[in-house]
Formats: sequence, structure tokens, C-alpha cells
Amino acid sequence: MFAAERRQLILEMVRANGAVSLRELARVVQTSEVTVRRDVRALEAEGLLDRRHGGAVLPGGFTRETAFPQKSHLATAEKTAIADAAAAFVSEGEAIVVGAGTTTQELARRLARVPGLTVVTNSLLVAQALAHANRVEVVMTGGTLRGSNYALVGSGAEQSLQGLRVSRAFLSGSGLTAERGLSTSNMLAASVDRALVQAAAEVIVLADHTKLGSDTMFQTVPTDVITRLVTDEPPGHEERAGTELQALADQGVQITVAGERAAGGGENERQPARKPGRAQVPLPAPRRGQVGGGGPQLRSAATIAEQPGARVADMRRR
Repeated sequence: MFAAERRQLILEMVRANGAVSLRELARVVQTSEVTVRRDVRALEAEGLLDRRHGGAVLPGGFTRETAFPQKSHLATAEKTAIADAAAAFVSEGEAIVVGAGTTTQELARRLARVPGLTVVTNSLLVAQALAHANRVEVVMTGGTLRGSNYALVGSGAEQSLQGLRVSRAFLSGSGLTAERGLSTSNMLAASVDRALVQAAAEVIVLADHTKLGSDTMFQTVPTDVITRLVTDEPPGHEERAGTELQALADQGVQITVAGERAAGGGENERQPARKPGRAQVPLPAPRRGQVGGGGPQLRSAATIAEQPGARVADMRRR
């Protein structure tokens, strides 16, 4: 296949799917990933698509949402490392919320080993990952199912989160910038994510470096509400991601870089600049008296909203 034919086929695949991994492109055009990467660079130089680590996406910051099958094959190693690092912030007996996404699904697989945990989620994939976990209680929101990412959205999901208080929210999204914070390309998903944020004392964002500097249509979490970002180290040639990471730290976001080891042996922590007036919200103590055995119980979020053990101070910034 000539280079022009390859590049035309690559363009057609990206336009049809929104995002395609280099591996899949190489398989379809029957060539090496090295050759496909060169083609993608040439198409990006013409403004026909944008490169992302491990793949290619539609051009422009405000792009349509990538379907789950494509997202699940992008930056898989980075998402695994981020999930490993994020799991360290969850303690036995906590109550947390976990939003929808491929990275949060990876996190859920690791949370299955945390005893006495209560996980509130609107994601069927997160719930599935925890379905057979011993001594983990899974609480599903109500709502309407979005088949593109297997998440429950709409007024039913939002209403079921009213009155809920947990220690931390773990969220992902389509883009993250220091200027606007976390964003997504779907209005219904953004609305539910905002409801999840209101239920938590701390907000931890999970985003690989391909999302840093990308801005999508609907803001979910403003920068000043994000407590911590767990991400991977941007490659040296990804200047935009590195610049955005520093800008987020300057805004007061605590940064954990997965895969980097500090001198003490833990994940690397980049100290944020102190932002005047940034709220410091106390976390709740772990719940006691957890009864083990038998796997998780599934309940609606509304049934735990009034439990004293799940309440903490309202996270809204003053």
C-alpha cells in the first residue's frame, strides 16, 4: 500500500471512531507501528488529526467523545500505573465515590483488596470489577444507562446522590487544564460527575498525560476544587503536558506521578504552591464494625445518605 493510501485509510478510521490506537491502525493498514507513527505525524502536520500517546484522535480541543472500545486501548500501561498509585490513597473502612471511565475501572480492580470499603458509583464497569470482592459494599446510583461508557446518568443518578457524604471522589474525564480543570465532552456525564464531587470531602482526578492540556466542552471539576492529580510522567517531547502539569501544581493541586520513585521509595510527590484561601477539609475516620464475608452488597445511594458513618464536612470551598 502506498503512503497516500495508508494515510487516507488512517484518516477514515479516525473520523469514524474519534480515536484509534497505533496498534489497531498498523493492523488494518498491514504495516509496522513505526510506519504508522510516521504517517500520523505527517497527517498532524497538515492539521488533519491530533496525535496522542499510543494513538490518533480527531483534531481540535473540543472533540466528540471517544467510544469505550477505543478508549480502552489508549495509554493502557499509563492507566495501570495511575490506578496502582491512586489505590494507595484508599484506606480500610472508607466510603468513597468512583466515577465512570477506563482509568477508574482499573482503580476498581485494585480496590477489591481493601476490606470494609464502601464504593458508590454510577459505572457498571466499576461495579462489575468489585462484584466478587470480599467485604466490599457496592452502592449503585439510579439513572439512565449510557451505552457508550456503561454509566448511569440523568436526573435519577443525580437525585440518588443528594445528601450523600463520603471521604473522597475518584474521577476521570476527557481533558484537564489549569485554566478550567477537568472536563468532558458529554453534558449528561458532566452533570453526574459534578454531583459526585459535591458528595466528597476530597477530589482526586485520575488522568494520563494525553489528557493534560486538552479542553472539552463541559467542565466537571474546577481547578480549585481538585485536591490531587494522579498522572504519569509526560514524555520529554510532550511539552504541552509538562507545562500544564506545572501550571496545575502552581494552582495548588497536589501532584502524584505514577511510576516515579522518590528517594524514600514511594510515588513521587510534586509539592504544590500554596494558594491563598484553599480549603483544607478534614477527612472522616474509617468506619468501624464492618461485617465481612459473602461478597459485596448492592444498594442504592439514597439508602446510605443518612448513615452517620458516611458523613463528613461539606467540601464546598468557602
